Amino acid sequence: MAILNTIEGGVCAAKGFFADGIHIGLKKEGAKDLAFIYSEKPCAIASVFTTNKMTAAPIRHFRSLGEFEGNFVLINSKNANAMTGRAGIDDITEVLGELKSKFPQIQNPVMSSTGVIGVRLPKAKIIEGAMKFDLTRREGINASEAIMTTDTFSKRLAYEVTLENGQSFRIGAMAKGAGMINPAMATMLCFITTDAAVDKTTMQDILDECVHTTFNAASVDGDTSTNDTVVVMANGLSGAFHAGAFKEALESIMLFLAKEMVRDGEGATKLVTYKVTGAINHKEAEIAAKALSNSLLVKTALFGQDPNWGRIASTVGASGIMCDEAFLSIWFDDICVYKKGELLFDEKLEPLAAAVMQKSSFTIHCDIGLQDGEFTAYGCDLGHEYVKINADYRT
Repeated sequence: MAILNTIEGGVCAAKGFFADGIHIGLKKEGAKDLAFIYSEKPCAIASVFTTNKMTAAPIRHFRSLGEFEGNFVLINSKNANAMTGRAGIDDITEVLGELKSKFPQIQNPVMSSTGVIGVRLPKAKIIEGAMKFDLTRREGINASEAIMTTDTFSKRLAYEVTLENGQSFRIGAMAKGAGMINPAMATMLCFITTDAAVDKTTMQDILDECVHTTFNAASVDGDTSTNDTVVVMANGLSGAFHAGAFKEALESIMLFLAKEMVRDGEGATKLVTYKVTGAINHKEAEIAAKALSNSLLVKTALFGQDPNWGRIASTVGASGIMCDEAFLSIWFDDICVYKKGELLFDEKLEPLAAAVMQKSSFTIHCDIGLQDGEFTAYGCDLGHEYVKINADYRT
């Protein structure tokens, strides 16, 4: 078995990768707002993007390149470059063209953006700022902070993966996301770097599998962004690879980041795991788990710390899956409040369930009681702060 050891460095942890984040005036008060990731060697690139039909210009530009290897990603915050038409793509082409003129070692650069929709990129400001980049810097923390919008903390993780034969490779990541997170694709933005010697096809297949149980299982508010992006870059400099170990490491990193985004959900106070078992099949378990993670009634009950198990049962029933109250069981952590038609929720049990609801992290488990289908989703509560943040987001 492979050994995964947590290391420092984030997206700079793997051999040959560099990154930094700087302030160019997109955010106020000197906060970092422009970042880059650079590899000294061209990378195989795997990607997954939003399912939103109003796809932002950076994604359309990326897709226009077809099959390619590249070594540079430019990321800006405060402006999504979405709903900007052909001009939005032209802006990206101009910005990246200026970068290539300044840094000839850059090959097939791409851009990623996050922020307000419907506003053209401040090209001059971005170009002027990007000219100050030092591509020899390994400042993964700076980069992870520069891509934040309403996030309250940066999200990053890196592993050194040691294989049974003694070889090792590294994989590191950073992500941003606190709102517009819906279990329909991935996250707002996530960038993963590795020196594993993995080819594009294999890496894409593994990424597609891992997205399903990580970013695809996370919900803050049920909304899907125009810019959702997951990019994995592999430069192969370690010379090491094992498919099973790579998948284990990638899935572990992505699950950690998905949970961190839910934990940091706008105004959120709780990270809740929704475990559905006993469904007629895995797909029906997934439908029920995601219905629970998206339900506004469930989210508000979580915020009020109300162990209203009836909302859980109702949401499962409304999800459309095959279920029956005579077979359903519900737990808050290890407190069973309803078991196959038997009402267990009484004056003695209620304070125990309420104590679970007061935790910052807990599990709601629904056993449908029919077959062996199962799925786990992740969600948070919804309160006053979420409304406040999104009521004046553009300001």
